[in-house]
Amino acid sequence: MGSRAYMGFMPIWLGLLLFLGTILAMEAVAYAAHRWVMHGPGWFLHKSHHEPRTGPFEANDWYAAIFALPSIALLYMGVHGGWGVWAVWVGAGIAAYGAIYFGFHDVIVHKRVGHRYVPRSNYMKRIVQAHRLHHAVETKEGTVSFGFLWAPPAEALKAELARRGRQGVRSPREPAA
Repeated sequence: MGSRAYMGFMPIWLGLLLFLGTILAMEAVAYAAHRWVMHGPGWFLHKSHHEPRTGPFEANDWYAAIFALPSIALLYMGVHGGWGVWAVWVGAGIAAYGAIYFGFHDVIVHKRVGHRYVPRSNYMKRIVQAHRLHHAVETKEGTVSFGFLWAPPAEALKAELARRGRQGVRSPREPAA
């Protein structure tokens, strides 16, 4: 019995549409998880991400493992558990979003992997600045911009921080001696 009969058939265009739709939907999932879990009951892990890192890892890194579990389960069950090819496409879409997130968030914004990339497009400048404004707030409450691949304009985020009286905004760091 071939994998086509075992996993079920789906036209490639439909699989690709499901894959791309999953990547887009993951931005909404990531926003909700960041806003209401990480800045809520999951702050005990996420707090480390709003503080200076003292080594290569931080407690917040556990979220990468936690969020990989649905992707792994869907890929495995789609291939070996009889769930069907749709599960493989969705699992791959979740994994792709994770890879995009890692490249953007950990590599480009937080420079956890050395590089010389400088954002030049308006989109990349906007996303990086929005994420930096998110990190300007050290506390669980009062921060702005919870998305990773989409964010409001920086001017709107700065206005929102000002409206909130800059509550929780970190003090400027002293220059290194």
